[in-house]
Amino acid sequence: MLHIMSTTPETSSARSAAEVNEEIRALWFRTGGTLTMDERREYQRLVLEWAAASPRPTQAA
Repeated sequence: MLHIMSTTPETSSARSAAEVNEEIRALWFRTGGTLTMDERREYQRLVLEWAAASPRPTQAA
C-alpha cells in the first residue's frame, strides 16, 4: 500500500492566523533569530498554516 504525505496544513484543528503567528513569533524568540534545519522546516510549516488561516481579500469585479 502506498501512503502519500500531504504538505498542506491539517484543517481539522484549524487555528486562527493570529494563533499561528504567535507560534511563529515564539519560535523566532526561542531561537534568537537563528534557525537550525529542523527549525526552518517547522517555520515553513507554520508559514503555510498561517497563510491558509489568513483571510483572503475579495476582489471587485
